[in-house]
Amino acid sequence: MGTALLKQAQPGTREAEAIARAETGRPHLLVIESTLPDASRDSGSLRLVELLRIAGQLGWRVSLMPDDRRMDLALAARLGAVGVQVVVPGNQRSWLGAHGDDFAVVMLSRYAVASVWLAQVRKLAPRAQVIFDTVDLNFLRERRAAELARSDTRRADALRAHELALIAASDCTLLVSEVELALVQAELPQARLRLLGNIHQVHEPITPFSDRADLLFIGGFQHPPNRDAVQWFAREVLPLLRPRLPRLCLHVIGNVDAQARDVLRDVQVVFHGRVDDLRPWLERCRVSVAPLRYGAGVKGKINTAMAAGLPVVATRIAAEAMALTDGVDVLL
Repeated sequence: MGTALLKQAQPGTREAEAIARAETGRPHLLVIESTLPDASRDSGSLRLVELLRIAGQLGWRVSLMPDDRRMDLALAARLGAVGVQVVVPGNQRSWLGAHGDDFAVVMLSRYAVASVWLAQVRKLAPRAQVIFDTVDLNFLRERRAAELARSDTRRADALRAHELALIAASDCTLLVSEVELALVQAELPQARLRLLGNIHQVHEPITPFSDRADLLFIGGFQHPPNRDAVQWFAREVLPLLRPRLPRLCLHVIGNVDAQARDVLRDVQVVFHGRVDDLRPWLERCRVSVAPLRYGAGVKGKINTAMAAGLPVVATRIAAEAMALTDGVDVLL
C-alpha cells in the first residue's frame, strides 16, 4: 500500500499532499481512537484494525487520529500496510477545523473518545456523519462490577445517562453484542443502531491435543474484569484442580503490573507479559479459560481461542451473546 502510505507522511508535508491527491475521489473516513490500535494489545484494537482494513477494501480512504497524540512508528507502519493514514497534528482541533469538510464519516471509537470529541466533530466537521463505536457498553460493565461488589451503583447510573446521550446524539452507533443492542433499543427506540461484532482470522490447529499442557488466559490487567478473573480463578478454582493435576499451570498473556504479580506469586500462575504472536501459546496450551465474573461486550479472548481450535472453559457472563452451546462449543 504505497510503501505503507509513504511511511506515514505527516500533515502539511509534500508526501501527505501527494497521498491526498492520489486518494481524491474516494469517500474519506476519519477514525478517532484513544491511542494507536495495537492488535496484540486488546480485542478492541484487533477488531478496529480489521474494520479499517475492510473499509479500505470497500473503497474508502481511511485516516486515523489518536486522541493521545502519541506516534508509534512501528504501529503506524502496520496501519499503513492496510491503507490507513495516521494523523498526529500538533493542534488536533485546528487541524480538524481546517480539514473537516474532507470527511464523509467520522467514527469515534470508545466512550472516552466520544465524550471528548462528539460535540467538537459536529462543530468542526459539520457535513460528516458521526458513528459512535461503543466497543462495549461502559455503563453495563460498571453496573455489573458494582453489583458483584455489592457497592453503590450511582457512578454506573451517571455513566449510563451520559453514554445513552452520546448514542442519541450520534448518526449511527455500533454495538458488539445482541444483548447490548437489545438493551439500547429498549432505552432509545429511535436511535440508529447496528450490530458489528469481533472479527478474527481462523487458524487450523497443528499440535495434537495429547501433546498439549496447561491453561491459557489472554488479557491484560489494565482491564479490571481481567484482573478480577485471574485472581478469582487462582484463589477459588486452581486449588480444586491441584489434587488431580499437581503440575498444572495457568499461563497469563497480557500486561500485568508488579503488584498483581506479587499477589499471585505463590500459586501456579505464570505471567508472560504482552507477546507479539499468540499462536505459540494457542498451540502449546490444552484449554483456554475465561473466568470473568463481570464485563460487557463480546470477549475477544474466547473468539481468539476458538479461531485457533483451542477448547474454551468460560463463565456464562464471559460467553454472553456469543450463541455458544454449553457442552458443544464451550464448557460453561
